[in-house]
Order: sequence, then structure tokens, then C-alpha cells
Amino acid sequence: MQTATATATIDILNDLVLINNDRIAGYEKAIDELKSGDNASENLDLTLLFERMIDESRENRNALGHEVQVLGGKMAEGTMTSGKIFRVWMDVKALFTGKDRHAILASCETGEDAAQKAYASALEEDDDLPGFLRQMVSKQKDALKKSHDEIKVLRDAAE
Repeated sequence: MQTATATATIDILNDLVLINNDRIAGYEKAIDELKSGDNASENLDLTLLFERMIDESRENRNALGHEVQVLGGKMAEGTMTSGKIFRVWMDVKALFTGKDRHAILASCETGEDAAQKAYASALEEDDDLPGFLRQMVSKQKDALKKSHDEIKVLRDAAE
């Protein structure tokens, strides 16, 4: 039987698993939009960037899932359609209407904002997240912040 602390930690980690799953789904959608657009060859740089961000989220998800299993839990599957922290990324994916570079980057930035909020919320759970997990989550948040900033710079340049 899991302790209340272990259960709370598993919940926090699984929320981050879900936000990373949302991020993967969002970038996969963005890649599809880029490939189906009239300027697909002009957006190869974004396709490569988004593939790198998908890999980043897969690594994050796998590391988080491993810790969930170590704590005796089961890694969450799917996306955050019923998650308790943020549902923004799924809404963002619905905004991909024009295959415009700026619009896609702006939507991706909104998704990155949601990921930052989810990670910040997880780090605010002072009592439930042990030090080594706090460090791992903080490191992932910092890496995602760099990705966020990269998206923002590209979005600003596309205006």
C-alpha cells in the first residue's frame, strides 16, 4: 500500500507525464500542419525543431514514468483531457487553422506556456516532492523554458 505522500508524488509526476504527452501530440499536429501547407519546404527548420521537442518530451515522460513506477504507481497514459492542472494544449491544437508559420508558432508558444505552468505548479508542492525529484523536475522545467524561448524568438521573427 502506498503512503499518502507517495500517492501525492505519483499524482504530481503523472500530471507532468500528461503535459509532456500533450506537448508531443501538439508538436505532431504542428508537423502535420506544416507538411500539408503550401510552404512545406520553407518550414523544414520548424519540422526539425518540433521533432527535437517531441524527443525532449518523450525523454521527460520516460524519466517521470520511471519514477512513478519506482514509487509503486502506474505511469499515466494519453493526454490531459481530464487532467487537473492544464488542458490548454488540447485547445491550442484546435487553433491550427491556417498553416501560417506565425500562427503555428504562436499556438506552440501557448502550449509551451501551459507546460511551464504545469511544471511550476508541480514545484510548488513543497511537501510532496522529494528533493531528488524536485531537482529532476526543475531541470526538465529549465530545458522546456529554453524550448519555449526558442519558439518565442521564431514567432517574433515570423511576424
